[in-house]
Amino acid sequence: ILEYTPAQINRYTFFKLPSVWWCGIRVKEINAQICRAAVQLRWFNQNPFQSIFWAVQGMAAELTTGMLLVREIEKSNKKVSFLVLNNKAGFSKKARGRIVFQCDQGKIAAEAIASLSPENKTRTLWLSSTGVDEQGDQVSHFEFEWTLLLKNTDSTALN
Repeated sequence: ILEYTPAQINRYTFFKLPSVWWCGIRVKEINAQICRAAVQLRWFNQNPFQSIFWAVQGMAAELTTGMLLVREIEKSNKKVSFLVLNNKAGFSKKARGRIVFQCDQGKIAAEAIASLSPENKTRTLWLSSTGVDEQGDQVSHFEFEWTLLLKNTDSTALN
């Protein structure tokens, strides 16, 4: 079981999500309510306009929403598969310097996982993450529609 500290999550990304690691995305904080991840503009993650490539911003934003779900799934001891079904993004300023993405919807994630039951095996929910630069200006905002599926936990079921 993964510990939910920034160090453990960042070590996990090195092995399981290497593109996140190599692009420089690092989780800085996680708790029941929020997840924050930061990314610094570097040669490796830039676009031709000397700002952070939109897809790198998307990875950082998705990580903040997904880690809140992973944390709640682990706490619930339920077997849940989850996947991004849709996403929306908006960009308001060039992402230069250090950008911090934050999702503060841990309560929504917890309620969604808690609502899964043998009678209600699927659920979708939207979680969002906003990227802010060092001046406190919003550079981008992402929304992810996650689909959750409670896996069959009946020990008599055939695999």
